[in-house]
Amino acid sequence: MPYAVTKDNVRLYFEEAGSGTPIIFLHEFAADHTNWEPQMRYFSRGHRCMAYSARGYTPSDVPDTAEVYTYEHFYTDALAVLDHLGIAKAHFVGLSMGSYSSLQVALNAPARALSMTLAAVGAGSDLEHLDAFRAQCVANAEQYESIGSVEVAKVTRETPSRIPFLLKDPRGHADFYAALARHDAKGSANTMRSFQGKRPSIYTMTDAIRRVPTPALILCGDEDDNCIGPSLFLKKHLPAAGLSLFPKSGHVLNLEEPALFNEMVERFIALVEAGRWPARDPRSMVAAVV
Repeated sequence: MPYAVTKDNVRLYFEEAGSGTPIIFLHEFAADHTNWEPQMRYFSRGHRCMAYSARGYTPSDVPDTAEVYTYEHFYTDALAVLDHLGIAKAHFVGLSMGSYSSLQVALNAPARALSMTLAAVGAGSDLEHLDAFRAQCVANAEQYESIGSVEVAKVTRETPSRIPFLLKDPRGHADFYAALARHDAKGSANTMRSFQGKRPSIYTMTDAIRRVPTPALILCGDEDDNCIGPSLFLKKHLPAAGLSLFPKSGHVLNLEEPALFNEMVERFIALVEAGRWPARDPRSMVAAVV
């Protein structure tokens, strides 16, 4: 099996396909590298594509302690995969947790990102309810430890942002949650407790976000309520951002609407590579009415 090794000696399983300008795919909490298969097959026709399983997600290593599951570990792990493959920079395509990590790459290592697609980004950022969100992450981690992934998956598949996937594609929804039930419970608990429960809200990074030059495509389902506000926030503050809302869609955009997702990302990357995705022109901004 192919593995990249991180600075703290965690092995990350990855798969790659195709040739051309690199694209790296970063998965969400409830997924792993396999959930990017519709994109790996599509984009590898014209790009060198990589998908990997984050630490805590087999067949990658599952470290024992939550202290090595911080958001810093997760975004630098993506860079470790690129370093292993000798890739200086790539297009980053993330979903949820993977979007947060992609944004952190743009904030902390902007020279490594040709662009970033931020899909289903920002859940848990609301400052008014941040303490409650973090407490829920701790409770979710304890659930994984007490009842295991199979039982947790039964609950997760019924959460509001997952229902649109169920209604559109019951077979795909069932496959997704059968895979979630096989996740390593310790890895999921550690990820929930540390990455999910302790990452900074994007609303606390306004000044840094305003300085990010990286071309960005923000994708959000219009029924993914927890991500709509953060998506609008990032559109407002990222200088070179575009935003698209997917109608009647929830959280798992790349699997709920794979054709639309691929079309939007393909067009975005093509425009970036053609130098036609600039920062927003000040003339397009509406002046405040006094």
